[in-house]
Amino acid sequence: MLRIITLNLNGIRSAWNKGLLPWLEQQQPDIVCLQEIKAQLSDLNAEMQAPDGMHACYHCAEKKGYSGVGLWSRQRPDRVIEGTGHPEFDAEGRFIRADFGQLSVISLYLPSGSSSPERQDAKFRFMALFLPMMAEMAKEGRDVVVCGDWNIAHTAADLKNWKSNQKNSGFLPEERDWMTRVLSEAGWVDTYRHLHPEATDTCYTWWSNRGQAWAKNVGWRLDYQLATPALAARARTASVWKESRFSDHAPLIIDYEYAP
Repeated sequence: MLRIITLNLNGIRSAWNKGLLPWLEQQQPDIVCLQEIKAQLSDLNAEMQAPDGMHACYHCAEKKGYSGVGLWSRQRPDRVIEGTGHPEFDAEGRFIRADFGQLSVISLYLPSGSSSPERQDAKFRFMALFLPMMAEMAKEGRDVVVCGDWNIAHTAADLKNWKSNQKNSGFLPEERDWMTRVLSEAGWVDTYRHLHPEATDTCYTWWSNRGQAWAKNVGWRLDYQLATPALAARARTASVWKESRFSDHAPLIIDYEYAP
């Protein structure tokens, strides 16, 4: 069984201090995809750079304390690719890919557009360049899974207050249509939805720090593992971990019947 966990940390050092490593040791994942590490390599201690004997690779943002993605794995990758090849977003540390035999795993942090119209425009630019990338990766003939914080709730079932959020970043019609195109035109499978097609309030992976969002479970499903069809067909269990908190996101854990 192949266990893949994806989690937006909202700062690796903060999550570390909240017990991230002991929890991961209990979960025994094969691969961990991390987003929003908010650190440079020089900020990471030796244990963060090689946690629990795992191999670790990072793609940090040039701006300190901002964005950044990482990937930890039990098995040493055959190849690691940092970035998409687009300088605007590679400077923000949003994409890292690791290949293991026939399997490719990507940790993705899609931009958020909620802070300003300029950032929403940047999000749209990223989406425009990333859809063809998704289509190309789907055609490679490999087993590929793109894990991460997509900053988009795809359908009304993916957030609590969908009616009042239809004009807000993360649930805009253009964003939702784009996600539909990733799944339909580009040929990817939302593995959590594949296993839990009717899930609503149990599917959320992010809660605002405002008000009582966590206490009242007023959440959004922003974290996904999108897989190529053959790999998605091997997904056996999918769950969102809510028994302990490491950031404003919750870990998404998916087990695949697969040996890379």
